[in-house]
Amino acid sequence: MQFDRKNLGNEALTELYKKLLLPRMIEEKMLVLLRQGKISKWFSGIGQEAIAVGATLAMQPDEWIMPLHRNLGVFTSRKMPLSKLFMQWQGNKEGYSKGRERSFHFGTKEHHICGMISHLGPQMAIADGVALAYKLRDDEKASLAFTGDGGTSEGDFHEALNIAAVWDLPVIFIVENNGYGLSTPTSEQYRCKNLVDKAVGYGIEGIQIDGNNILSVYDTIKGVREYCIRNQKPYLIECMTFRMRGHEEASGVKYVPPEMFEQWATKDPVKNYEQYLLDENVLTVAQVENIKAETKAHIETELKIGSQVKPMEVDTAEEKNDVYAPSVVSLESPVKQYEDVSSSTDSRLPAPDSRFIDGIKEALHQSMLKHPNLIIMGQDIAEYGGAFKITEGFVEAFGKDRIRNTPICESAVVGAALGLSLEGYKAIMEMQFADFATVGFNQIINNLAKIYYRWGQSADVVIRMPTGGGVGAGPFHSQSNEAWFVHTPGLKVVYPSTPADAKGLLIAAINDPNPVLYFEHKALYRSVSGNVPEEYYEVEIGKARLVTSGDDISIITYGAGVHWAMDYAKNHSDISIHILDLRTLLPLDYEAIKEAVAATGKVLLLHEDTLIGGIGGEIAAWIAEHCFDHLDAPVMRCASLDTPIPFNMELEKNFMAYSRLDESVQKLLNY
Repeated sequence: MQFDRKNLGNEALTELYKKLLLPRMIEEKMLVLLRQGKISKWFSGIGQEAIAVGATLAMQPDEWIMPLHRNLGVFTSRKMPLSKLFMQWQGNKEGYSKGRERSFHFGTKEHHICGMISHLGPQMAIADGVALAYKLRDDEKASLAFTGDGGTSEGDFHEALNIAAVWDLPVIFIVENNGYGLSTPTSEQYRCKNLVDKAVGYGIEGIQIDGNNILSVYDTIKGVREYCIRNQKPYLIECMTFRMRGHEEASGVKYVPPEMFEQWATKDPVKNYEQYLLDENVLTVAQVENIKAETKAHIETELKIGSQVKPMEVDTAEEKNDVYAPSVVSLESPVKQYEDVSSSTDSRLPAPDSRFIDGIKEALHQSMLKHPNLIIMGQDIAEYGGAFKITEGFVEAFGKDRIRNTPICESAVVGAALGLSLEGYKAIMEMQFADFATVGFNQIINNLAKIYYRWGQSADVVIRMPTGGGVGAGPFHSQSNEAWFVHTPGLKVVYPSTPADAKGLLIAAINDPNPVLYFEHKALYRSVSGNVPEEYYEVEIGKARLVTSGDDISIITYGAGVHWAMDYAKNHSDISIHILDLRTLLPLDYEAIKEAVAATGKVLLLHEDTLIGGIGGEIAAWIAEHCFDHLDAPVMRCASLDTPIPFNMELEKNFMAYSRLDESVQKLLNY
């Protein structure tokens, strides 16, 4: 192994050695504690320390790094207190995630480290978002994301590199090529000769280096960082290395040929660098031993502090409260709150012919003016104005930096939105159709929804979801998939039915620091009109709307279902129907639901979604559990057929819940 100190003095070389030695000695201690049962799991990075340490030291302390579970050197090089790290690894409440996350699945804004999720690939798209924030602010900064050789097989790798290349983002992607994805060798992972060869396919620069050479890693990444900032371009670095332990300790290493351990033992990053310092008379043997003794004493002291913690005290209220970031209300200029503006006669209202789509557009436009840090992203949303023309004219008003066309890569765009949030931006992503959320499902469910609960980082992201049928668009452009997300704590799910609510709920969603899925029914865009206040206002998330009061039956619904219920009531004036528009599906307004049940004693849950697994089943269960004494009949559901939604209009009408609405109402009335 050839070391080149370049212009580094003896003090700098020694400091690198101390930083490189620390994670190795911590790991050796952790393996002892693992055998003693004091920690439950460990992903060893022994043999790979030079990459994490060198990369972190080459970056500035306030530049975000997205590490994985073999990057202990990132955490130690950012000078995080070892005692608190020990608490984290032991699952103690005083750790970085209050005992909610395992070893390295946590982050800390203070140290600009973004916690990983087990799916690995999504980290890279978050780095894109952070780099975009740097670029928009003209900061002389770059972000850095780690992945492994196995991670390069994931779609997120492709999407993240492509976004970074297309948007010219200052982001560094490091591939730690240790030869195995758990037990699968690289020969079964890819067919290109080197992973760095993939860089040219994205039109970016790349380099392969010896990942076990601390000086090579440090110097390369320092230079690459300067390149990324100067040229506003991404860069791919493949670091060749090897892990001397299993994927995690329980996995063992039987799948690795013994001769590979012998080969890579000669390339040990710590021992080789140590010998180099001795050979160059930078350090003496006595100094090396003294550094090791000091490091060991430091580890033992911090471990003792980290072990002096109280047993876990479970607080259910705290667990629930920490799922969502609290909303901060500005006392200087609080946003006007409206509970129900759909039937208002306020003199400030324009003519009552604003369409549903106009309410959405107005909310976006006013929010862009209100929040200079708000970015909108999506396919074809710029000059074209989006598939439904909602953002038409926005490029002229706000510029292409803030109204950003994206490649077709939903996962990376959701991840980039989260990355923007790390740097204090607000982000809206237009999912061209709600159906396409499946391609970004992992980022939504496992990154956006859980990040605040995991380590207190808010995800200030809104995903607009054009949804629903009635327009003959077939199985992949007409699904009602809101129930998928209602099952996920950490998300908020809103679903307006009127133009006024469309505006007020979207503004509220943008102002909310939590991830909000905003469902907007395509069939309502230009078919529904109503009063919409001109001013900037919110409709409270989690608050249902009483549409009409009635005595015979209660219909609890949302979205297009509200209009089906209203039309039915209009055509059946002999039936006194109580209609409740939920407006928000997560969190639900249980008090309003209870009042609707009590009003008539007969409840019909109506939604366009299919019956099995629809939100109607959850509400029915809650009513049975909490409102049983008010019921005069079983809670009934009217939903769409349990089939994919068909293309042919006659088949689609038969599919839709409204085709069985009269039958359901009559059955409930006659019970």
